[in-house]
Amino acid sequence: MASTADFRNGMVLQIDGQLFQIAYFQHVKPGKGGAFVRSKLKNVLTGAVTDKTWNAGERVNEVRLERRSVQYSYYDGQLYHFMDMETYDDIPLSADLIGEDQIKYLKEGMECQGSVHGEKMIIIELPFFVELEVVETEPGLRGDTASGGTKPAKLETGAVVQVPLFVRQGDVLKVDRREDKYLTRV
Repeated sequence: MASTADFRNGMVLQIDGQLFQIAYFQHVKPGKGGAFVRSKLKNVLTGAVTDKTWNAGERVNEVRLERRSVQYSYYDGQLYHFMDMETYDDIPLSADLIGEDQIKYLKEGMECQGSVHGEKMIIIELPFFVELEVVETEPGLRGDTASGGTKPAKLETGAVVQVPLFVRQGDVLKVDRREDKYLTRV
Protein backbone atom coordinates (compact mmCIF):
# COMPACT_ATOMS: atom_id res chain seq x y z
CA MET A 1 0.00 0.00 0.00
CA ALA A 2 1.14 3.50 -0.78
CA SER A 3 -0.14 6.91 0.25
CA THR A 4 -0.88 10.10 -1.64
CA ALA A 5 2.59 11.36 -0.66
CA ASP A 6 4.05 8.63 -2.93
CA PHE A 7 2.14 9.79 -6.05
CA ARG A 8 4.14 10.21 -9.26
CA ASN A 9 3.15 10.53 -12.91
CA GLY A 10 2.78 7.11 -14.52
CA MET A 11 2.03 5.31 -11.23
CA VAL A 12 -0.69 2.64 -11.61
CA LEU A 13 -3.43 2.31 -8.98
CA GLN A 14 -6.18 -0.24 -8.48
CA ILE A 15 -9.50 1.43 -7.69
CA ASP A 16 -12.75 -0.57 -7.50
CA GLY A 17 -11.17 -3.49 -9.39
CA GLN A 18 -9.96 -1.33 -12.30
CA LEU A 19 -6.47 -0.10 -13.13
CA PHE A 20 -5.81 3.64 -13.42
CA GLN A 21 -2.58 5.42 -14.36
CA ILE A 22 -1.83 8.82 -12.80
CA ALA A 23 -1.61 11.36 -15.62
CA TYR A 24 -1.36 14.43 -13.36
CA PHE A 25 -1.44 15.23 -9.67
CA GLN A 26 -1.11 18.31 -7.47
CA HIS A 27 -0.74 18.59 -3.69
CA VAL A 28 -2.88 21.47 -2.40
CA LYS A 29 -2.57 23.07 1.05
CA PRO A 30 -5.36 25.63 1.42
CA GLY A 31 -5.13 28.34 4.09
CA LYS A 32 -8.11 26.87 5.88
CA GLY A 33 -8.84 23.16 6.27
CA GLY A 34 -6.79 20.05 5.55
CA ALA A 35 -4.43 19.38 2.67
CA PHE A 36 -5.60 17.33 -0.29
CA VAL A 37 -4.38 15.97 -3.62
CA ARG A 38 -6.06 16.63 -6.99
CA SER A 39 -5.39 14.04 -9.67
CA LYS A 40 -6.28 13.08 -13.22
CA LEU A 41 -6.48 9.31 -13.66
CA LYS A 42 -6.48 7.48 -16.98
CA ASN A 43 -8.23 4.12 -17.12
CA VAL A 44 -5.58 1.74 -18.47
CA LEU A 45 -7.97 -0.42 -20.48
CA THR A 46 -10.50 2.12 -21.78
CA GLY A 47 -8.38 5.28 -21.91
CA ALA A 48 -11.08 7.34 -20.17
CA VAL A 49 -9.74 10.18 -18.01
CA THR A 50 -11.37 11.04 -14.69
CA ASP A 51 -10.65 13.60 -11.97
CA LYS A 52 -10.31 12.43 -8.38
CA THR A 53 -9.56 14.32 -5.16
CA TRP A 54 -7.83 12.53 -2.28
CA ASN A 55 -7.31 13.52 1.34
CA ALA A 56 -3.61 14.04 2.19
CA GLY A 57 -2.08 10.80 3.48
CA GLU A 58 -4.91 8.62 2.16
CA ARG A 59 -3.85 5.03 1.44
CA VAL A 60 -4.07 3.69 -2.13
CA ASN A 61 -3.49 0.31 -3.78
CA GLU A 62 -0.42 0.65 -5.99
CA VAL A 63 -0.04 -1.99 -8.69
CA ARG A 64 3.44 -3.09 -9.64
CA LEU A 65 3.75 -3.78 -13.34
CA GLU A 66 6.45 -5.91 -14.92
CA ARG A 67 8.24 -4.14 -17.78
CA ARG A 68 9.22 -6.15 -20.85
CA SER A 69 10.84 -5.32 -24.16
CA VAL A 70 8.58 -6.04 -27.12
CA GLN A 71 9.05 -5.59 -30.84
CA TYR A 72 6.29 -4.52 -33.23
CA SER A 73 5.83 -7.18 -35.91
CA TYR A 74 2.79 -6.42 -38.10
CA TYR A 75 -0.82 -5.26 -38.36
CA ASP A 76 -3.35 -7.85 -39.55
CA GLY A 77 -6.21 -5.43 -40.24
CA GLN A 78 -7.72 -5.73 -36.74
CA LEU A 79 -4.91 -6.26 -34.24
CA TYR A 80 -1.33 -5.06 -33.87
CA HIS A 81 1.07 -7.92 -33.23
CA PHE A 82 4.09 -7.56 -30.96
CA MET A 83 6.75 -10.12 -30.06
CA ASP A 84 7.99 -10.51 -26.48
CA MET A 85 11.79 -10.23 -26.74
CA GLU A 86 12.37 -12.70 -23.86
CA THR A 87 9.90 -15.47 -24.62
CA TYR A 88 9.29 -14.79 -28.36
CA ASP A 89 5.54 -15.04 -27.75
CA ASP A 90 3.14 -13.27 -30.12
CA ILE A 91 1.10 -10.56 -28.34
CA PRO A 92 -1.92 -9.28 -30.32
CA LEU A 93 -3.21 -5.89 -29.09
CA SER A 94 -6.10 -3.67 -30.14
CA ALA A 95 -5.68 -0.07 -31.30
CA ASP A 96 -7.52 1.16 -28.18
CA LEU A 97 -4.86 -0.33 -25.92
CA ILE A 98 -1.96 1.21 -27.84
CA GLY A 99 -3.50 4.64 -28.40
CA GLU A 100 -4.03 6.58 -31.62
CA ASP A 101 -1.32 9.07 -30.69
CA GLN A 102 1.26 6.25 -30.71
CA ILE A 103 -0.04 4.19 -33.65
CA LYS A 104 0.81 6.93 -36.15
CA TYR A 105 4.51 6.46 -35.26
CA LEU A 106 4.51 2.65 -35.10
CA LYS A 107 6.97 1.09 -37.56
CA GLU A 108 7.68 -2.59 -38.21
CA GLY A 109 10.67 -3.82 -36.22
CA MET A 110 10.41 -0.98 -33.66
CA GLU A 111 11.36 -1.93 -30.10
CA CYS A 112 8.90 -0.74 -27.45
CA GLN A 113 8.30 -1.21 -23.74
CA GLY A 114 5.32 -3.20 -22.55
CA SER A 115 3.86 -3.38 -19.06
CA VAL A 116 2.37 -6.65 -17.87
CA HIS A 117 -0.22 -7.10 -15.11
CA GLY A 118 -0.63 -10.75 -14.21
CA GLU A 119 -0.16 -12.45 -17.57
CA LYS A 120 -1.76 -9.72 -19.68
CA MET A 121 0.04 -6.91 -21.54
CA ILE A 122 -1.84 -3.72 -20.62
CA ILE A 123 0.39 -0.80 -21.66
CA ILE A 124 2.65 -0.29 -24.69
CA GLU A 125 5.04 2.66 -24.79
CA LEU A 126 6.92 3.63 -27.93
CA PRO A 127 10.31 5.33 -27.66
CA PHE A 128 9.98 9.09 -27.18
CA PHE A 129 12.18 9.79 -30.21
CA VAL A 130 11.63 7.93 -33.49
CA GLU A 131 13.50 8.06 -36.80
CA LEU A 132 11.25 8.01 -39.86
CA GLU A 133 11.62 8.76 -43.57
CA VAL A 134 9.76 11.60 -45.30
CA VAL A 135 7.59 10.14 -48.07
CA GLU A 136 5.76 13.29 -49.16
CA THR A 137 6.41 17.02 -48.79
CA GLU A 138 6.28 20.17 -50.89
CA PRO A 139 9.59 21.48 -52.20
CA GLY A 140 10.88 24.46 -50.22
CA LEU A 141 11.25 27.75 -52.05
CA ARG A 142 14.77 29.09 -52.40
CA GLY A 143 15.43 32.03 -50.10
CA ASP A 144 12.56 31.29 -47.71
CA THR A 145 14.80 29.67 -45.09
CA ALA A 146 15.65 33.00 -43.42
CA SER A 147 12.07 33.47 -42.32
CA GLY A 148 12.18 30.20 -40.37
CA GLY A 149 9.03 28.91 -42.05
CA THR A 150 7.71 25.38 -41.85
CA LYS A 151 5.76 23.05 -44.07
CA PRO A 152 3.91 19.76 -43.49
CA ALA A 153 5.72 16.50 -44.22
CA LYS A 154 4.13 13.05 -44.35
CA LEU A 155 6.27 10.33 -42.78
CA GLU A 156 6.48 6.65 -43.74
CA THR A 157 4.02 5.66 -40.99
CA GLY A 158 1.41 8.19 -42.11
CA ALA A 159 2.10 10.78 -39.41
CA VAL A 160 2.30 14.41 -40.50
CA VAL A 161 4.67 16.85 -38.77
CA GLN A 162 5.73 20.43 -39.43
CA VAL A 163 9.32 20.60 -40.72
CA PRO A 164 11.70 23.36 -41.88
CA LEU A 165 11.59 24.33 -45.55
CA PHE A 166 14.94 22.64 -46.37
CA VAL A 167 13.63 19.11 -45.62
CA ARG A 168 13.12 17.05 -48.79
CA GLN A 169 11.38 13.81 -49.69
CA GLY A 170 13.59 10.84 -48.76
CA ASP A 171 15.21 12.56 -45.74
CA VAL A 172 15.20 10.60 -42.49
CA LEU A 173 14.03 12.71 -39.53
CA LYS A 174 14.23 12.35 -35.78
CA VAL A 175 10.82 13.21 -34.33
CA ASP A 176 9.56 13.63 -30.75
CA ARG A 177 6.35 11.58 -30.94
CA ARG A 178 4.92 13.02 -27.70
CA GLU A 179 4.69 16.51 -29.20
CA ASP A 180 4.54 15.65 -32.95
CA LYS A 181 7.65 17.77 -33.30
CA TYR A 182 10.56 17.67 -35.75
CA LEU A 183 13.95 17.57 -34.00
CA THR A 184 16.65 17.04 -36.62
CA ARG A 185 17.65 15.25 -39.82
CA VAL A 186 19.52 11.99 -39.33
